[in-house]
Amino acid sequence: MLDALVTEARLRWGFDASAGLQVVVAETLIGSPIEASRPLLVVPLAVLRSGDEGVAARPLAGRAGPGGDDPVDVLRRLYPGDHPVGRFGQADGLTVGSLDAGALETAVYLAPIAPELAVAGPWAMPWISERLRAPDGCPWDREQTHTSLRKHLLEEAYEVYDALEAGATPELAGELGDLWLQIVLHAQLAAEAGVFDLADVQAAIASKIVRRHPHVFGDATARTASDVNRQWERIKADERAAAASDVERGALDGISPSMPALAASQEMQDRAANLGYDWPSIDGVLDKVAEEADELRDATSRAETAEEFGDLLFVLVNVARRRGIEAEAAARAANAKFRRRFGSVERMAAAKGVALRDLDFAALDELWDAAKAEERTR
Repeated sequence: MLDALVTEARLRWGFDASAGLQVVVAETLIGSPIEASRPLLVVPLAVLRSGDEGVAARPLAGRAGPGGDDPVDVLRRLYPGDHPVGRFGQADGLTVGSLDAGALETAVYLAPIAPELAVAGPWAMPWISERLRAPDGCPWDREQTHTSLRKHLLEEAYEVYDALEAGATPELAGELGDLWLQIVLHAQLAAEAGVFDLADVQAAIASKIVRRHPHVFGDATARTASDVNRQWERIKADERAAAASDVERGALDGISPSMPALAASQEMQDRAANLGYDWPSIDGVLDKVAEEADELRDATSRAETAEEFGDLLFVLVNVARRRGIEAEAAARAANAKFRRRFGSVERMAAAKGVALRDLDFAALDELWDAAKAEERTR
């Protein structure tokens, strides 16, 4: 049966065997990886005369969002709406946009689309990245290096961070795509240098996650999130020992010095706590806050004041950690609140025809209280 379908596809729609052929059972299409830049043959089980008509499929991980459980919607996400769909033994004229569920009750053929059009597949961006870096590609992309792209990686990461404030939104999808581009570009540069490629990046993180979750992929047991964290740190310690060179690496060595200071502080204290280095209760941490505040108050030199201020911040991050608060996010929220309220103060002052610099503290404080009251009524 498949031989007959392949022959008709070659004669009617120009199927080229050198491009390979994806054969997907219609009933399991929603759970099948499909690369739209390769020829696709969708065949119902009945056509294959399998006899097993009761196959149930789950949406493919990574493609299980809106429409992921409908085979027609899946094809519409993967192919342009005007892309032709060949029906065996029937007249042409059907397109992806005009597909319905009934069309998949018989075998259909979809010719490959250009790699740059297969945008919903995992290999579109690597292909596009390579194309941009080609001799006849984009001059800007060809000039980029790992170093020149660093600032863009940081900018995109922060934009994702900001977008996360609103939760799962279409805007977040766009920002995650921008961040993904940076990863793809760095992998492309490394591939050109013969060091690694995107497959190595994917293999590295996937194997690491499997290795560090033996309670899911092995026979270990972890009943709570705390159990998982302790197990994670033990496994990382074993990995460091296995990779040890002349210089011994500690539990905190993997924390990037480029991280925002509050986030780095919280990560360090998280790791130390997972190894048992922590206060028995938050009461001890709060006492430490008072102690550090006293030391800051008593500091006599600029250097000593700066040091004590840093110590106080560090302990306050520990308070956040013990309370389940992300210190970096809390500081950003406070910044946003101040920006919002200060803008209201500026607007109120302008409405009164006065400049902020001409107001005394009492007048400024009155405007600030008014800004807070206005915010509470919104």
